[in-house]
Amino acid sequence: MQTKESDIGVRRASNKKRYQNLQSIMQIPEHFKEMSILMFDALDDSGAGKETVLERRRTYLRREHIEKIVYQLQGQNLECFNFGSHEGFHFGSQTEGTTTPGLQSDIDFLHSSNIFNIMTVWEDWKAGLLNLLMLHDDTTPPQQYLLQVIEFYTPEPVTSLINDSLVRKDSGQILLSAERWKNNIEYEDRARGKATKNGPSVSWMRNWDIVNAFHIRKPLPEIQHWIDRCRGKHWPPVQLLEAAQIAPCFLVPAGHPDSDYKREEWRLSPNLIERMLIFSFNMTQIKCYIVLKLIKKSLFANIVGDAITSFHCKTLMFFTIERTHPSLWCEHNLMFVLLLCLHVLRRFLRLGRLPHYIIEGVNLFDGKLSKLLQKRLLVYIDSLIRNNLQDVFCIGIDNIGCRLKSWSMRPIVQAGELRGVCLSNSIRLLLKFEYLERLSRRFTVFIHEESSSHNTFMQHLKYLIRTFFENSTNGISKTAALECIKQVYTFQISVQTSYYLRLRNVLDGEKIRRAQYSFNSDVASSRLKFASMLYCSGHHQAAVRVLEDVERRYHSKVKAVCGFIHIEGDSRLQVFADMLSGNKEEGFIDPPFALCVRFSRQESYCAPLILLFEMNRNITEEEVAQRPFNSKLWMHSAEVDARPFLYYMQYITYGGLGERDKQLHAMGVLEAYIDFRNQLNLYHQETALNLLGHCYEMEGDYAEALNYYVWSLRCRRTNNAANWHVLRIMRLISG
Repeated sequence: MQTKESDIGVRRASNKKRYQNLQSIMQIPEHFKEMSILMFDALDDSGAGKETVLERRRTYLRREHIEKIVYQLQGQNLECFNFGSHEGFHFGSQTEGTTTPGLQSDIDFLHSSNIFNIMTVWEDWKAGLLNLLMLHDDTTPPQQYLLQVIEFYTPEPVTSLINDSLVRKDSGQILLSAERWKNNIEYEDRARGKATKNGPSVSWMRNWDIVNAFHIRKPLPEIQHWIDRCRGKHWPPVQLLEAAQIAPCFLVPAGHPDSDYKREEWRLSPNLIERMLIFSFNMTQIKCYIVLKLIKKSLFANIVGDAITSFHCKTLMFFTIERTHPSLWCEHNLMFVLLLCLHVLRRFLRLGRLPHYIIEGVNLFDGKLSKLLQKRLLVYIDSLIRNNLQDVFCIGIDNIGCRLKSWSMRPIVQAGELRGVCLSNSIRLLLKFEYLERLSRRFTVFIHEESSSHNTFMQHLKYLIRTFFENSTNGISKTAALECIKQVYTFQISVQTSYYLRLRNVLDGEKIRRAQYSFNSDVASSRLKFASMLYCSGHHQAAVRVLEDVERRYHSKVKAVCGFIHIEGDSRLQVFADMLSGNKEEGFIDPPFALCVRFSRQESYCAPLILLFEMNRNITEEEVAQRPFNSKLWMHSAEVDARPFLYYMQYITYGGLGERDKQLHAMGVLEAYIDFRNQLNLYHQETALNLLGHCYEMEGDYAEALNYYVWSLRCRRTNNAANWHVLRIMRLISG
């Protein structure tokens, strides 16, 4: 114990000496204080203020929890190997909050399946799981591992190539090849379309990097060595090191560029520990990291292209924070600590190697930055340091350079430029929009895979409440659990109501009260489903009251949300700035979003009859086979944009009550809404046109009805219920 305390004392003395040397060698230029404050403000103005950073983190962590919950719900119904037992993690700039709109950061998602058991030693073998033994010897590069395939029911090596993902090593060992693993993922999911490969990522989603990786739940010597190295230092803090000891690492499918086994190797990735390190940053450190990324993308890119990555910048931050006194990391020192980061980079460029912060022996320049590019970058870094970072005035991203120039002149604001509070609130709305998109998509897929059994949904609800709500001490986790409970509960009530209506039972007051539970999910969709439920049960007056309430809430700034269809430009920040129109985002009574209204086939008795055609929108089975992957996830249901459905519901409900003027008014408003000016809020234009066509059909104007059905077919030729409507209208016209 005394030896350990002595070691810590030596380290602290060494750190103190390093701080003193650093401060004596480097003098802070006089203008850096003003320049730092200006940069701090410029970043606030560019969407990197504290509240925005925290909002990004909360949003992506909530999304991560929802993914976890849905995976576990799916796993409840899959007994064989518990194939539903997956985990998903959001990593990278979006989750860290270390980005700005101009950086255009991708979404990084890591998926891990718990049916794989990663063994560090033979004693780790588990029966009934897909066991893989980590292999590492003197010929294997640091951070890299080979994975030997072990038998399913006995702790013995597999000896034959039982699938295309396996290869035989010269020694005879059967390995799971990282490259073949990625190829297999691409092939198995080929129905999704053409995949984009980027390093370990295989993704079908634009702006997403998706990595299929393996959990390592056992302690690793690489991590323990780093923890021991960090003990006694001011950073990382003790609590973080304790958490790092139990944090799982991952093996991602990526080999070392210079290895003989680069196609077979898997890279050890301590993503969760790195995320914890970033989460421990103060705002000056976060902004320094963001500025490094801006420099990387605006200035370094002119010298070395994309050879310097965000991970290089992150690593520089880790080393610099560890080696500098905490008191330096304050707002008025931002430019100085940025200069320190560049000094650290210069030192590593001179050495020709950038170490991994956690895993020893790794050179992060390998395969990224050639010796020639290292020399070129070193020359530029020398120049950048000599001129006291004057080149930051040339950063074009987010107009940072222009904003900094306002230090010595009148502020420069470009026409139409979003900044400050307006930009921050627009980002918050965008984050909410994307969150609702993902939530809608995940639960549509989940519900599609479920049975309509009342008992099944009650089991899901009890499991959700017990596992994720009552047992959770984390606020973000509780919020995510509540969202999921609401989704499952709402669907269960709707399915149950549809069942009652099919049996011609009366919808009593208790069922109506229960159906109102989910009203605050968004402005309209849940309320419109409730109105439809009331209409289908004959409660027309009650339905009208709900529809009038929706119309009051559905102001002109409400943005439509669809989990499956993307409209070019629907997620531009300007769209959300226009929603604000001078009001703060907090000023909205309801979230200013309206999800598409969706009725599954289990809910068909709660939906107007016209939507049954949407549930059976194909004329032939060939059309079903031709549906793209994305469409297959929702075309079995009826899905319609909320506002057109509101007007259609008003038309049929007022008609049922004999209020002719209001009925015709609703029809006129629906017709006016289906206009090119509303394209960003019409994800299912063909369905909206079908509803309008049906209004004309009910009016007896078959020619105009046919006109709108044909217009609908111009929007979507196949897999469109309009094909049925045209056949029906033609029969009516021909008598």
